[in-house]
Amino acid sequence: MDNKLVHHLLWERLRVGDQNAFFDLYKALYYDLVNFGIRVCGDAETSSEAADQVFISIWEKHEQLIRVDNVHSYLRTFLKRKVLRILERKRKINDALTNAGAEGEWMEMSYEEFIVKVQTDELVKFKLKAALQKLTYRQKQLIHLKFFDGLSYEQIAEQTTQTIKTAYNTVYDAIKILRKELKD
Repeated sequence: MDNKLVHHLLWERLRVGDQNAFFDLYKALYYDLVNFGIRVCGDAETSSEAADQVFISIWEKHEQLIRVDNVHSYLRTFLKRKVLRILERKRKINDALTNAGAEGEWMEMSYEEFIVKVQTDELVKFKLKAALQKLTYRQKQLIHLKFFDGLSYEQIAEQTTQTIKTAYNTVYDAIKILRKELKD
Protein backbone atom coordinates (compact mmCIF):
# COMPACT_ATOMS: atom_id res chain seq x y z
CA MET A 1 0.00 0.00 0.00
CA ASP A 2 1.39 3.46 -0.82
CA ASN A 3 2.13 5.97 1.93
CA LYS A 4 -0.59 8.39 0.85
CA LEU A 5 -3.27 5.73 1.30
CA VAL A 6 -1.77 4.53 4.61
CA HIS A 7 -1.73 8.10 5.94
CA HIS A 8 -5.31 8.60 4.77
CA LEU A 9 -6.50 5.43 6.54
CA LEU A 10 -4.65 6.39 9.73
CA TRP A 11 -6.20 9.85 9.55
CA GLU A 12 -9.69 8.42 9.24
CA ARG A 13 -9.11 6.13 12.23
CA LEU A 14 -7.67 9.08 14.17
CA ARG A 15 -10.79 11.12 13.46
CA VAL A 16 -12.89 8.55 15.33
CA GLY A 17 -10.50 8.53 18.30
CA ASP A 18 -8.19 5.61 17.56
CA GLN A 19 -5.13 6.37 19.69
CA ASN A 20 -3.01 3.73 17.96
CA ALA A 21 -3.69 5.38 14.61
CA PHE A 22 -2.55 8.69 16.10
CA PHE A 23 0.75 7.18 17.28
CA ASP A 24 1.26 5.41 13.95
CA LEU A 25 0.69 8.66 12.07
CA TYR A 26 3.05 10.42 14.47
CA LYS A 27 5.78 7.82 13.87
CA ALA A 28 5.26 7.96 10.12
CA LEU A 29 5.33 11.74 9.69
CA TYR A 30 6.93 13.47 12.68
CA TYR A 31 10.56 13.56 11.50
CA ASP A 32 9.58 14.46 7.96
CA LEU A 33 7.53 17.38 9.32
CA VAL A 34 10.38 18.53 11.54
CA ASN A 35 12.75 18.46 8.55
CA PHE A 36 10.22 20.40 6.48
CA GLY A 37 9.88 22.93 9.31
CA ILE A 38 13.65 23.38 9.43
CA ARG A 39 13.59 24.23 5.72
CA VAL A 40 10.82 26.76 6.41
CA CYS A 41 12.43 28.58 9.34
CA GLY A 42 16.03 27.40 9.54
CA ASP A 43 15.71 26.48 13.22
CA ALA A 44 15.42 22.90 14.52
CA GLU A 45 14.07 23.95 17.92
CA THR A 46 11.27 26.07 16.44
CA SER A 47 10.46 23.32 13.96
CA SER A 48 10.26 20.64 16.68
CA GLU A 49 8.08 22.90 18.84
CA ALA A 50 5.74 23.51 15.90
CA ALA A 51 5.55 19.80 15.01
CA ASP A 52 4.73 18.98 18.64
CA GLN A 53 1.97 21.59 18.61
CA VAL A 54 0.56 20.20 15.35
CA PHE A 55 0.25 16.70 16.78
CA ILE A 56 -1.13 17.96 20.09
CA SER A 57 -3.75 19.96 18.18
CA ILE A 58 -4.84 17.11 15.97
CA TRP A 59 -5.23 14.79 18.94
CA GLU A 60 -7.12 17.36 21.02
CA LYS A 61 -9.43 18.17 18.12
CA HIS A 62 -9.61 14.76 16.48
CA GLU A 63 -13.41 14.78 16.62
CA GLN A 64 -13.58 18.04 14.62
CA LEU A 65 -10.96 17.08 12.01
CA ILE A 66 -12.08 17.29 8.43
CA ARG A 67 -11.70 14.52 5.90
CA VAL A 68 -8.36 14.95 4.13
CA ASP A 69 -7.15 13.26 0.95
CA ASN A 70 -3.47 14.17 1.24
CA VAL A 71 -2.66 14.03 4.96
CA HIS A 72 1.05 14.67 4.45
CA SER A 73 0.40 17.88 2.51
CA TYR A 74 -2.30 18.97 4.98
CA LEU A 75 0.04 18.53 7.95
CA ARG A 76 2.86 20.37 6.16
CA THR A 77 0.55 23.35 5.66
CA PHE A 78 -0.58 23.13 9.29
CA LEU A 79 3.05 22.97 10.41
CA LYS A 80 4.05 25.95 8.27
CA ARG A 81 1.32 28.05 9.89
CA LYS A 82 2.41 26.94 13.37
CA VAL A 83 6.03 27.82 12.57
CA LEU A 84 4.98 31.28 11.39
CA ARG A 85 2.92 31.84 14.56
CA ILE A 86 5.83 30.78 16.77
CA LEU A 87 8.21 33.06 14.87
CA GLU A 88 5.73 35.95 15.17
CA ARG A 89 5.39 35.35 18.92
CA LYS A 90 9.18 35.28 19.32
CA ARG A 91 9.47 38.47 17.26
CA LYS A 92 6.92 40.21 19.50
CA ILE A 93 8.80 39.16 22.61
CA ASN A 94 12.10 40.32 21.12
CA ASP A 95 10.52 43.63 20.10
CA ALA A 96 9.13 44.10 23.60
CA LEU A 97 12.52 43.37 25.11
CA THR A 98 14.22 45.75 22.71
CA ASN A 99 11.65 48.46 23.34
CA ALA A 100 11.95 47.98 27.08
CA GLY A 101 15.28 49.77 26.95
CA ALA A 102 18.75 48.81 27.97
CA GLU A 103 19.53 45.16 28.57
CA GLY A 104 19.85 45.58 32.33
CA GLU A 105 16.54 47.43 32.50
CA TRP A 106 14.41 44.57 31.12
CA MET A 107 16.24 42.04 33.27
CA GLU A 108 15.00 43.95 36.33
CA MET A 109 11.45 44.22 34.97
CA SER A 110 8.87 42.05 36.74
CA TYR A 111 6.79 39.58 34.78
CA GLU A 112 3.73 41.80 35.21
CA GLU A 113 5.61 44.85 33.88
CA PHE A 114 6.84 42.80 30.94
CA ILE A 115 3.31 41.63 30.08
CA VAL A 116 1.99 45.20 30.35
CA LYS A 117 4.77 46.34 27.98
CA VAL A 118 3.91 43.66 25.41
CA GLN A 119 0.18 44.45 25.68
CA THR A 120 0.86 48.19 25.37
CA ASP A 121 2.85 47.58 22.20
CA GLU A 122 -0.04 45.51 20.85
CA LEU A 123 -2.51 48.30 21.73
CA VAL A 124 -0.39 50.86 19.89
CA LYS A 125 -0.25 48.59 16.83
CA PHE A 126 -4.02 48.10 16.99
CA LYS A 127 -4.65 51.86 17.26
CA LEU A 128 -2.26 52.55 14.39
CA LYS A 129 -3.95 49.93 12.22
CA ALA A 130 -7.37 51.43 12.99
CA ALA A 131 -6.05 54.94 12.28
CA LEU A 132 -4.61 53.81 8.94
CA GLN A 133 -8.06 52.52 7.97
CA LYS A 134 -9.28 56.14 8.11
CA LEU A 135 -6.89 57.15 5.32
CA THR A 136 -7.69 57.04 1.63
CA TYR A 137 -5.81 54.67 -0.62
CA ARG A 138 -3.72 57.55 -2.00
CA GLN A 139 -2.89 58.82 1.49
CA LYS A 140 -1.76 55.34 2.57
CA GLN A 141 0.32 55.03 -0.58
CA LEU A 142 2.07 58.37 -0.05
CA ILE A 143 2.63 57.73 3.68
CA HIS A 144 4.28 54.44 2.75
CA LEU A 145 6.47 56.09 0.13
CA LYS A 146 7.49 58.90 2.47
CA PHE A 147 8.09 57.09 5.73
CA PHE A 148 8.72 53.46 4.84
CA ASP A 149 10.54 53.87 1.53
CA GLY A 150 12.15 57.17 2.62
CA LEU A 151 11.41 59.04 -0.61
CA SER A 152 11.54 62.82 -0.86
CA TYR A 153 8.47 64.76 -1.92
CA GLU A 154 10.08 65.28 -5.34
CA GLN A 155 10.55 61.52 -5.75
CA ILE A 156 7.01 60.83 -4.55
CA ALA A 157 5.59 63.37 -7.01
CA GLU A 158 7.58 61.84 -9.84
CA GLN A 159 6.58 58.28 -8.95
CA THR A 160 2.86 59.06 -8.52
CA THR A 161 2.58 61.63 -11.33
CA GLN A 162 1.45 64.36 -8.93
CA THR A 163 2.83 67.78 -8.26
CA ILE A 164 5.21 68.20 -5.34
CA LYS A 165 2.67 70.44 -3.61
CA THR A 166 -0.10 67.82 -3.98
CA ALA A 167 2.19 65.12 -2.59
CA TYR A 168 3.12 67.33 0.36
CA ASN A 169 -0.51 68.27 1.08
CA THR A 170 -1.66 64.65 0.83
CA VAL A 171 0.99 63.50 3.31
CA TYR A 172 0.25 66.45 5.59
CA ASP A 173 -3.49 65.66 5.60
CA ALA A 174 -2.78 61.98 6.29
CA ILE A 175 -0.52 62.85 9.23
CA LYS A 176 -3.20 65.15 10.61
CA ILE A 177 -5.74 62.31 10.48
CA LEU A 178 -3.31 59.86 12.10
CA ARG A 179 -2.49 62.31 14.92
CA LYS A 180 -6.17 62.89 15.61
CA GLU A 181 -6.99 59.18 15.61
CA LEU A 182 -4.00 58.22 17.78
CA LYS A 183 -4.66 61.00 20.29
CA ASP A 184 -8.11 59.66 21.23
